[in-house]
Amino acid sequence: MKIAVFGLGYVGIVSAACLARDGHQVIGVDPQPTKVDLVNGGQPPIIEKNVGEMVAEAVKTGALRATTSAAEAVAFADLSLVCVGTPSRKNGSLETGAVERVCEEIGAAVGAKGRDHLVVIRSTILPGTMRGVVIPALTGAAGDGAKHLKVANNPEFLRESTAVYDYDNPPKTVVGSDDPDTAQAVLSLYADLPGPKIATKLEIGEMVKYADNAWHAVKVSFANEIGNIAQAVGVDSWDVMDIFCQDTKLNISPYYMKPGFAFGGSCLPKDVRALTFKGRDLDLDLPLLNSVLSTNAEQVERAIEMVADYGLRNISFMGISFKAGTDDLRESPLVTLVERLIGKGFNLKIYDRNVHLSRLLGANRAYIEGAIPHIAEILSDDLDTVLGHGDLVIVGNPAPEFKFIGAKVRADQKVLDLARISGLGAELGERYRGINW
Repeated sequence: MKIAVFGLGYVGIVSAACLARDGHQVIGVDPQPTKVDLVNGGQPPIIEKNVGEMVAEAVKTGALRATTSAAEAVAFADLSLVCVGTPSRKNGSLETGAVERVCEEIGAAVGAKGRDHLVVIRSTILPGTMRGVVIPALTGAAGDGAKHLKVANNPEFLRESTAVYDYDNPPKTVVGSDDPDTAQAVLSLYADLPGPKIATKLEIGEMVKYADNAWHAVKVSFANEIGNIAQAVGVDSWDVMDIFCQDTKLNISPYYMKPGFAFGGSCLPKDVRALTFKGRDLDLDLPLLNSVLSTNAEQVERAIEMVADYGLRNISFMGISFKAGTDDLRESPLVTLVERLIGKGFNLKIYDRNVHLSRLLGANRAYIEGAIPHIAEILSDDLDTVLGHGDLVIVGNPAPEFKFIGAKVRADQKVLDLARISGLGAELGERYRGINW
């Protein structure tokens, strides 16, 4: 394929060199003549392992050249890969001016050449940038030639100093596009690379890179805060985290990684509180760990706001224990939610097949009687009776019987699903809403 790579920085030159090595005809585009001259002379504009040799070889064979002219590059290429920078502004917002300028140049060139052209944004951009900046810039500049434009988002996962290795060994390849054929055309560039190939929506493609990098930053900060506590109490932090990382069932795994409602139970809230108290006792500043419980509480507040937005007073509440398959109510965020809704004047009936007041003992019974003293009046073991009570049905946990609740709700009932029951949204359509939907 003939490919134009816009921006000859780290991402651009690595992508250009790898694509040329893999048999494509590549033209690099950059407004800085110095970069263009370096590439045309067989030299890379950056220091990066293996890139120098690859650029020299690609230029020697004619697979790679560079220009300052966007029009020349678009006239040559079938696909433009946009790899220009998106730095932070002083207030933390994203500077997308370079992306917009390049897209205007590409759009104008596509309008002039009058044939189909695929534009792929590899620059890191926030969700909404494709529709709000990229597509308007392209189509506005292309004029009547906009019909020839196809667009996609293809986030990169390259690390400086190991960029070529990362290009050849991606953890995944993601392409966001409204058109499945366009997504597949972009994925074909990476057909010989390992890892899953994922075609998805534009906005998901944009968001994935930010989810990745934010998670990497959180991991570093988490490990450092655990290390600070360990050091303060005379524990080897590397030994702790070596053991931590051997748990690939819960710790280093997809578990707990699906957005949803707040966590609860007898362990997580208690242990986070104890650890952060110990940090204060040691005079340690632990901003990440200290924010965990407040972040968790915000999910409860979010659910309260969502309920209030419906404007419906009668609520059927399905599942109140913090986890399906247990009767443990201690520090259940669902108990907190019920308590708050009752306090705001909502009329609730609750069903949970595992929760029977006559069987609750000890701390568990004391907790619920303290939180909701009159729970006996609103708790029922009859699912159909509870379900028939509300204009709004709230699904609190993923108990097995709630998978079939879609067939039982009335046509006039709304459903707020805090457990993200699989298939329920598709079944109920506009009557359904999830906590992170």
